Amino acid sequence: MISASMVKDLRETTGAGMLDCKKALEANNGDFDKALDWLREKGMSTAKKKEARIAAEGLANIYVDGNNAVIIEVNSETDFVAKNEEFKKLVDSIGAALLNSDVKTMEEANELETSEGTIADLIVNATAKIGEKLSFRRFERITKNDNEVFGSYLHLGGKIAVLTVVSDVEEAIAKDVSMQAAAMKPKYVTIEEVDPSELEHERAVLKEQAINEGKPADIAEKMVAGRIQKFYKEICLEEQPFIKDGDVNVKTFVKNNGGKIVSMLRYEVGEGIEKRNDDFAAEVMSQINNI
Repeated sequence: MISASMVKDLRETTGAGMLDCKKALEANNGDFDKALDWLREKGMSTAKKKEARIAAEGLANIYVDGNNAVIIEVNSETDFVAKNEEFKKLVDSIGAALLNSDVKTMEEANELETSEGTIADLIVNATAKIGEKLSFRRFERITKNDNEVFGSYLHLGGKIAVLTVVSDVEEAIAKDVSMQAAAMKPKYVTIEEVDPSELEHERAVLKEQAINEGKPADIAEKMVAGRIQKFYKEICLEEQPFIKDGDVNVKTFVKNNGGKIVSMLRYEVGEGIEKRNDDFAAEVMSQINNI
């Protein structure tokens, strides 16, 4: 016989609904471990149904331990769920597991074992429990040298996360650099890092603009040289005017404090994901018509 206490214990362990827990125990003759597997399989089925849905909200976060740090992004379908404590706990569990590992790829990360199964298991189980499509989208682990510091900055509660590494400075300087990157959205740290094809494309566009303004080809070339500098100031962190002192660029600010920017990672939640634009009224009406 399936007792209320058995159902309660299974519910507390899995977070699944009472009826699902009762069904799991009944289907497995009261065997707790088999019921756990049954619910997990049910959760996987539930998660599969959500795969086509778009998860473009969520959180980015940074975890640091000594010379190691990890930056991650985990997505949900709605901002409401992203603010849920259960979702935040999921993000923290993934971050902690990655920080204490040496994985390098998403495939390795998803197979990484935690106290509650693999990271892939955590996502599946949380999807079943929370009821939205959840996705562990990306991560990167960084190891710094002893003379370097991490600059860690979260904006809007984790909608933007920036992790920089700066050599030979105080942590506050590195954090200023991360705040700069959060606000100004650079793609690269230095001019040398700019993708040659992107640069060539920009040159071609700028030259065409100048010619369309009626400038001769030789003058257009000179105008391009000047406008490329403006382009660098938009996309290169070092070349940007420092937001706390517009008289110097970021490179000069860091250099004046005895340091050098080593690297920069900037995650903005949902960037590059085509967000859903639902007609809410139509969705409600469709649900009413199906009742």
